[in-house]
Amino acid sequence: MLESWCAFDVESKLDKIGQIEKEISSVSFWHNTLMAQKKMKELSLFKSQTEPWFRFRRELENLIDVCDLLDIERDETLKKDVVTELDLIFDKINVEEFKVSLSGTYDYRSAIFAIHSGAGGLEAEDWAQMLFRMYKKWSDKRDFNINVLNVSVGEEGGLKSIVVEVAGDYAFGYLKSEKGVHRLVRISPFDSDHARHTSFALVEVMPVVEDTLEVSIDPSDLKIDVFKAGGAGGQSVQKNSTAVRITHVPTGLKVSCQNERSQYQNKNIAMKILSARLLQHNINDKAKQMSKLKGEHVSAEWGNQIRSYVLHPYTMVKDHRTGFNVTNADLVLNGDIQGFIDEYLRRNIVV
Repeated sequence: MLESWCAFDVESKLDKIGQIEKEISSVSFWHNTLMAQKKMKELSLFKSQTEPWFRFRRELENLIDVCDLLDIERDETLKKDVVTELDLIFDKINVEEFKVSLSGTYDYRSAIFAIHSGAGGLEAEDWAQMLFRMYKKWSDKRDFNINVLNVSVGEEGGLKSIVVEVAGDYAFGYLKSEKGVHRLVRISPFDSDHARHTSFALVEVMPVVEDTLEVSIDPSDLKIDVFKAGGAGGQSVQKNSTAVRITHVPTGLKVSCQNERSQYQNKNIAMKILSARLLQHNINDKAKQMSKLKGEHVSAEWGNQIRSYVLHPYTMVKDHRTGFNVTNADLVLNGDIQGFIDEYLRRNIVV
């Protein structure tokens, strides 16, 4: 327990709680509303990280009292209850210890999550749709909420691309492990010759930007284009130019949105996605600077596939970064990906 207390750096977090509470007591604290809200969120986060350890200590102290009673009464039933309770406490401690792997600066935040189909037309678009279904099922299990920000549907029902916000505590911390190229090998349901096909999809993961202080965007650096939103044809095609494309000229980052019916709404959503991509761009720059200290940096580019999903001639899902694999591919595609996430996080603990 003491080792876990030190490893999780509880004392340091208690010091930060004290510092923030001292700032809150200042008369000028709420003069800057955005900064005050950020501090309040930090306070809530630090408290949620430290309170379990005080609860564990109380529970262990109670068990010590019961053990003292056991020395007197020699009650075998009570002894079994103590062992069971002790196992439960240590299981909960192990869960909290694992959260050390979610101690990155942005890990506690919600995430902007995008899937882009690779080359291959219908086959790749269907794979992107399968991936989205997989992540949707995983999110539902964790009680994360998914809000679709922008989607481009393929001509026959798959996904060319989709951008969503995954809302919930530590959504980014968990999903950052999924960033990269995902490869599918299967007998194509669209091929009359029943040939084996390989498809690719790219997953992007970015932390949600919480305030304008984190990402500075100069309006003069933006090129904004408007165009008519596409659709399946007929009444689904917008007659007015409501779709928006924003290019951040200094970085070359481009974001488009056409989901909403008004140009204003599409622009706001596009700016939200652009802010997240710029924040991730800054994170990547820092990671490159630290690459010599932290080892090889694997970028989310074509050719750097992080995981393969093989459905033929055998079934297996394998993560190429960790070696972790599962033979029941159907289980994985139905949202059971936590094992892959956990193994990645264990190997990439932020210190």
